[in-house]
Amino acid sequence: MRIAFTKCHGSGNDFPLIDAREMALSDTQWAAVARVLADRDGPVGGDGILLLTAGDGDAQFGMRMFNSDGSEAETCLNGLRCTARAGFEAMGLEAARVRLKVSRAEVAHVADILPGVYGVETRAGPASTDPQAVGIRIDGPAIDAVIPGLPSARAFTGVAMPNPHLVTFVERVDEAELVALGEWCEARPELLVDRANVSFVEVRGGDLFVRTHERGVGLTDACGSAMAASTFAAGLTGRVAFGTWTTAFNPGGRVRARAEAPADGAVVTIQGNATFEWDGVIEVDLAAETASWLEVVRRRDDEVAAWARVVAG
Repeated sequence: MRIAFTKCHGSGNDFPLIDAREMALSDTQWAAVARVLADRDGPVGGDGILLLTAGDGDAQFGMRMFNSDGSEAETCLNGLRCTARAGFEAMGLEAARVRLKVSRAEVAHVADILPGVYGVETRAGPASTDPQAVGIRIDGPAIDAVIPGLPSARAFTGVAMPNPHLVTFVERVDEAELVALGEWCEARPELLVDRANVSFVEVRGGDLFVRTHERGVGLTDACGSAMAASTFAAGLTGRVAFGTWTTAFNPGGRVRARAEAPADGAVVTIQGNATFEWDGVIEVDLAAETASWLEVVRRRDDEVAAWARVVAG
């Protein structure tokens, strides 16, 4: 099967992005495409794949995201910015409502978020601490509390964005500890309904440094929904005031983030880049789950250089 795609990233969270509005593949086939195209040892690589899909009802278009292991995520906020840009360019829009797997999100093109990069604002939510929404088998919400059954004595906040997140605030991120806990969550323990994303967060002044072990991916340079969940958790625990902008950053880059209080709707707004690096076409054998190159259609070196300046600065 011949597949055209754009290699893109939001805050260093990278993906092959496919316009799938007229592609009739099954979920099983898309999972195979994700395992092939997002394989870090393969010809493309990524944290997963993004699909621009058709809209319905009040949504102008949709997004699906499959992780590198072939599992489908409820959302991906860094990927949403990239998919939003693709939808804007395909349909001549500057703002839209997007259909996600189990929710909706508002997106808009916003210029000058970061110097020289294409910027998108996303509004997602409502964020929830309901244990059923988070998918954690405990009585009552976990808000800055030790979670019975979790192999950690740290205090966590469970947040659904709507994908499940466990967020803890630390003096200093210990990646070995984070990976060990993330892998425990990845092993489908009885405590968790469908695994969980785990984030260790440092508060640096008024900013948040977020390091995430992502469900279905592993330790990532960036996770947009984790930055959103961490911003909401920071508001719940009084570390960053609700309704104020903060910078959430990680090894891949940074975004501006703002969380509204539960009484005000619990929506989290993220502003950040949607960078297109290059466009390509690849031949995928779905049965064998292998791929061979056809061609690189276009390189977008100006966008790559603009993002490099942002990261360096």
